[in-house]
Amino acid sequence: MKTFTGKEKMKYLFSLPVIVAALGYFVDIYDLLLFGIVRIPSSIALGIDPDKTGVMIQNWQVLGLVLGGILWGIMGDKRGRLSVLFGSILIYSSANIACGFLPQINFMDKSFAYAALRFVAGVGLAGELGAGITLVSESLPKELRAIGTSIVAGFGLLGAVVANFTVELSGDWTIAYFIGGGLGFLLLIFRIGVSESGIFKHMEKENGVAKGNFFAFFTRKELFVKYIRCIAIGLPTWFCIGILAVLANQFNEPLGIKEKLIPGKAIMWAYIGISAGDFLSGFISQWLKSRKKAIFWMILFTMIGVALMLFGGTHTAKTYYFYCVWLGLGTGYWAMFVTVGAEQFGTNIRSTAATTIPNMVRGMLIPMTLIFEFLTTSIGSTVYAATLLGIIVFALGIYSTMTIGETHGKDLDYTE
Repeated sequence: MKTFTGKEKMKYLFSLPVIVAALGYFVDIYDLLLFGIVRIPSSIALGIDPDKTGVMIQNWQVLGLVLGGILWGIMGDKRGRLSVLFGSILIYSSANIACGFLPQINFMDKSFAYAALRFVAGVGLAGELGAGITLVSESLPKELRAIGTSIVAGFGLLGAVVANFTVELSGDWTIAYFIGGGLGFLLLIFRIGVSESGIFKHMEKENGVAKGNFFAFFTRKELFVKYIRCIAIGLPTWFCIGILAVLANQFNEPLGIKEKLIPGKAIMWAYIGISAGDFLSGFISQWLKSRKKAIFWMILFTMIGVALMLFGGTHTAKTYYFYCVWLGLGTGYWAMFVTVGAEQFGTNIRSTAATTIPNMVRGMLIPMTLIFEFLTTSIGSTVYAATLLGIIVFALGIYSTMTIGETHGKDLDYTE
């Protein structure tokens, strides 16, 4: 492994691709989590049921993420990583600004309009992380990839914290949408000077190489197994966010918490933890010289936090938010998980993999939410419903982490 001086490390880790990818992911997370933060106040203002209809709108955004992940992933391998970084932010920024005008939309049903706009936003949001991580992974030396992608995710995830503060300080959820869209358009200016990945340029010149073939993940057994395992590794992250944070208000009564649990605060505290965890995950991976070991230990840490949150005597809102930070710190392996997804596959389908895998994980929030609601109705307890769902999700995550190939120090200049 090559060694670098401190000056060389700083040059690579704070290069333009890393900075632009980090800023892009910051805006991405701001806009991605904004609906979860303003779900209750915006729904009430529009005369929509915050829970049933709110969850439906959330699911439409998630569906947009899944479909957008496929679209942008293929485009990233066919047209380049930068085409995704420009196109995706243009779409989701426009959709978020449109969400700010929802109170003035009187020519159609409010819930339909909200769901349609969140779907479009989801399609746009799907491209940011995968393209950014792919560009950074291919631009940095293999010895610095883990730290570089951790910087991108660690800084980017602070967007959720800023989103919550924006809502609280502005006092108006529509302003938060306008700010998110405005930040996206501002970021477009900074992306003008970014260069395309050298590895992609090299692959682009090769003849006879199939680029962006999404169906390759389902027609070749070796690729299919790796693809499914990559998705399963990320499941615990969105179980913690999508169920325990976004639906935090549903745990008030079961846990005997008298204060009102606010989903926006739960999301904010969870993402403070995730941001710190993402920064740490890269250094843990470098220290252990293993992506798999870093992810495994962070999943175990998260499991302990979930158990304590649900059965450790959580009787106050402050305690619940404390465990949200704990879960966030543990699921901070998100950057490592996306990096592993990018490193598992060749250059000709790497963007497709890195973009679709995290969005497939986000898409799994739909069946997780449906299973959670079914178990809650059947068992009559949100705590035990979350526990059963958590056991399944964490078991899949641990098994997949232990059985997937190690990619620490892997050379990425190859095709499938």
